[in-house]
Amino acid sequence: MMGWLAYFTVALVWGSTYFAIAVGVESFTPYGLVAVRFTLASVLALGLGRLRREPWPPAREVGHIVFVGALLLGVSNAMVSWAELTVPSGVTAVLAALVPLWLAFFSMGKEPLGPKGWAGLGLGLAGVVVLVWPAGTLRIDPRGLVVMILGSVIWSWGTLHGKRFVHGGGLLTNGGLQMATAAVMGWAVAPLTGGYLRAPLRPQAVLAAGYLALFGSVLAYSAYIYLAKAWPPAKMGTYAYLNPLVAVLLGTLVLKEPFGVRGLVGMLIILSAVALVQLRPAAALPDSQPEVS
Repeated sequence: MMGWLAYFTVALVWGSTYFAIAVGVESFTPYGLVAVRFTLASVLALGLGRLRREPWPPAREVGHIVFVGALLLGVSNAMVSWAELTVPSGVTAVLAALVPLWLAFFSMGKEPLGPKGWAGLGLGLAGVVVLVWPAGTLRIDPRGLVVMILGSVIWSWGTLHGKRFVHGGGLLTNGGLQMATAAVMGWAVAPLTGGYLRAPLRPQAVLAAGYLALFGSVLAYSAYIYLAKAWPPAKMGTYAYLNPLVAVLLGTLVLKEPFGVRGLVGMLIILSAVALVQLRPAAALPDSQPEVS
């Protein structure tokens, strides 16, 4: 039950962060946003971890926690922020949906998917493309596309590294240490990559940074850490197919963006793909780990 709660938290909350990042980088530089977002998030996560009296991770695992935080939050997340300067958020979501494919590729030696699992992953990516790929002629900076693809590879490999080498410590404490790593990277790298601000600081950008810190980081990233330990990688990674779906639904309901037959078809394809991966026979995952409590 806790695994499903974490899964839907990641799917729903991270589905809204593409919009928040786009608002944030209207004022912040990519690493300026990383610095502000993860400074606040790390203080909150570590503070909550102390209030809950969570255990600190073993000394031998701290280096791995820092390494994972640097990869996922200090590098991959910054790549998403940078890409959204030139790549539309819908296309960014499509490219981020490559995560479950990379997770499956990197872990297939120990956790084979089987034909149904691979079919589900491919179908899910096709559904995401149908749902959010922009219509008409659109010029996209190829550098942004390359950065997003590399970012999804780094995110997937870093996730599996944490799953393999980090076993101790509390959920919020480990997440807080990873966020603190990203915050230090942000403050150090931002002056070398254009500073902390790229335009006058707007209230909307400040609110976006706060939303990303509280909901995107403390809540959803902690749920992601839990999920990475509780579920097999490819099954867990299907959250990336639901993120664009959530983003489109929010745009339709809140921003009154159009939603037609194409959107409905895309959603049905995605939900079918998630069902294929999630509900395939357990025998296809001989080495999967049971859910942690």
